[in-house]
Amino acid sequence: MKHTLKVLIIDAATGFYRIQRYPLGAFFGPVDLGLHLSGKYNSLNIGVGILAGSIFPGSNRLVFTGFSPAWGGFYISSMGGAGLVFDDLGINMISIIGKSPNPAVMVLNRNHGEEIELDLEPVNPELIWQEDGVYSMMRYMHEKYRGRYENDPRVLAVGPAAKYTDIGGVVSVPIKDGKLSHIDTWAGRGGLGSKLFQQHGICSIIYGGTHIDEDFRDRKVADEWFQARYEQKMIAKDIEATKKYRFDPDVDTGGTFGVNFNNNTEKFLAFNYRSMFWSNQQRRAFHQTHIKNHYLKQFNTETIIPKKQLTCGEPCVAVCKKYEGIYKKDYEPYQTMGPLCGIFDQRAAEMLCHKADSLGFDAISVGGFLAWLMDCLDTGSISGHELGVSDKPHWDAANFDTVADSLHNAKLGCALLDNMLGNERVINLNEGGRKYARRLSRAKGEAVMDSFVYNSFGRRGWMVPNQYWSPGVMSPMPAMGRYYMYYGDQYFKPRYLGKVNADRMKSEIMLDNLGVCRFHRAWAEEMLPEIIEELFGLRKELELSNHITARRINCRNASVFWESERSMDFVHQALLKMSATSDDADLADWLCRFAEDKRAAAFDFWYEIRKGIDESLQEL
Repeated sequence: MKHTLKVLIIDAATGFYRIQRYPLGAFFGPVDLGLHLSGKYNSLNIGVGILAGSIFPGSNRLVFTGFSPAWGGFYISSMGGAGLVFDDLGINMISIIGKSPNPAVMVLNRNHGEEIELDLEPVNPELIWQEDGVYSMMRYMHEKYRGRYENDPRVLAVGPAAKYTDIGGVVSVPIKDGKLSHIDTWAGRGGLGSKLFQQHGICSIIYGGTHIDEDFRDRKVADEWFQARYEQKMIAKDIEATKKYRFDPDVDTGGTFGVNFNNNTEKFLAFNYRSMFWSNQQRRAFHQTHIKNHYLKQFNTETIIPKKQLTCGEPCVAVCKKYEGIYKKDYEPYQTMGPLCGIFDQRAAEMLCHKADSLGFDAISVGGFLAWLMDCLDTGSISGHELGVSDKPHWDAANFDTVADSLHNAKLGCALLDNMLGNERVINLNEGGRKYARRLSRAKGEAVMDSFVYNSFGRRGWMVPNQYWSPGVMSPMPAMGRYYMYYGDQYFKPRYLGKVNADRMKSEIMLDNLGVCRFHRAWAEEMLPEIIEELFGLRKELELSNHITARRINCRNASVFWESERSMDFVHQALLKMSATSDDADLADWLCRFAEDKRAAAFDFWYEIRKGIDESLQEL
C-alpha cells in the first residue's frame, strides 16, 4: 500500500476546501510539505507527523509553518499534545490560504464519516477578548461548539497581540471530560498567530473527530527495537531521557525552570543583559540572594515538592508542565519576563507573564522587547511620556528589594503591554520591534537602539534570542528563536560552529517534521530513522529529505549582521566567559581581535559562522 499525506486546503476567503494527497517519501511531514505549500500559496499550515496517535512518546506535536510576519523567512513553530486530537480528523495537515472578509472562527469536525465538516463563522473578537483575551476566546469556542463533538475537541486561539503586533502566538489547552485545563501550550515563536489573524482573518479554530487511523500500537515490537539499541524497553529509555523535564535528582529540582535557574549561577541574564558585564563573584552573589534563595526556592517549594506537574495533553512520562495555581512555569517566559526585566519574585512574574499570555504575545519576544524598553527608561534615553507610562523601573542591582522592586517592575511591564494594543496605541509594533527601535534611533540617536538584543533578518525581521548565554543563539541561521542551532557552553571556532548549527538544524527539522517533541530527543534523534525504516522502508529518503529541507530553508537565509552594540557584547562577553575555563588558542586570538576593534571582530566572527552554515548545507 502506498502511503500518502492528506492535506485539507482551505480558502478562508470563500470557505471552499479540498483534500490534496502527497506521496510519503517525496514529503515526510508538516515541515517539508509546509515549505512547499508556503512557497506556492503563502499559506499557514498546521499539521501532525506521521507517528501521531502511535505509542511513541512525544509524537503528538502540532506543527505550524509559514512565512513569519516577525522573522520574515519561513518559520516552524509547534505546540505539545495538540496533535493527538488533530489526528482524529484523519488528515495530516490543513493549509489555510486566502483571507476571510471578516474576522472568523473555524470549526473542523469529522464524526463517523469520510467527509470533514468545515464551517467559517464571523465573530467580533474584540468583544470576546475583553474579559481575558485568549482564555475567553477558548472558552467561547468550547461553550458554543462542544455539542458538535462526541469526544473532547481542542481549541486554538489568538489574542489582541495577533491583531496589533507581529508577535502574536497561538495558544491551546488540553480539554478533558468537557473541561478546559489551565495548562496552556503555545506555538509562540515567529508570530504565526499574527499571520493567522492578519493574513487569513481567523482568530480561533476548534477541531476534533472520531476517525481512527491504523497507528503503530505494537509495544512489544517497539520494545524490541529499543532493547536492541539501548538494552532498555521504550518507556524505561524515555524516563531516562526526560529526567530534566520531570525531576533531576542531581540538582533536586525539575522542569526547564528549575534546572536552568539552578544551573545558571554564573550565567544568568538579568536587567536587559547588564549582568553580562558583572564579575563572576557579583553574579554568584546576586544569584544566591535573589534567585536561589527566593525565585527558585519559591518554585521548588510551591511546585516541585508537591509535584504539581501535568502533561501537554498526551500520555507522557516527562510531565514537563509545572504549575502553581493557574500559572504554568516554563524557563524562557519566566526568564525574559523575570530576571531580564528585573523581576525575581514568583508573584510579580506571574502577574506579567499571565498578562502577556492573555493578550496572546510570544512571551520570549515580548519579554526581550520589554526589557529593552525598561533599560531605555532607566537610562533616560526614552522618556516615560513617549511610552505612555509615568514610572521608571527599579533596577538598582546593588540595593535590589527582591519582592517590592520585582512587583514595581512587573506593574510597569503590564502598563507597557497595554500600550502596545488598540488603535491609539503609543507603542506601535505592527511592523515589529526592530523597525520600532530604528524609528526611535533616527529620532533620538543610536544609543537608544544599542541596548536592544535581537537577531536580524531581511529588511525588518527580528527575533529575541533564546535565553542561553552562548554565541550560538546569535548565529545567522535561517530560522532563529527555535533550537535550530548549538546553544551549549563549549567553544567552537566560528566556522565550525556554523557546521554544528547546521547539523543541529537538520536534527531538529527531523523531529518537527515527524511531530516529535524535542524533550525526547535523547532517543528520538537516533531511533526515528530506524523506526521510519522499519515502518515504511524510507530511512535513506528521510535523511536526504532532512538535508534538502534544511538547504531549501537556508536558500532564503537573509540574516543581517548584529545591528546593536549589546548584541555584539552578548557574543564578546560569552567568549570572555568561555575563556575562563578554556585555553583554546583560537579563542584567545578572537578575544585579542575583539579588544582591538569590537565591531570589526564581531563582523568577522558572524561572517565565519555564516560561511560554516552555508558550506555545511551545500554538501550532499
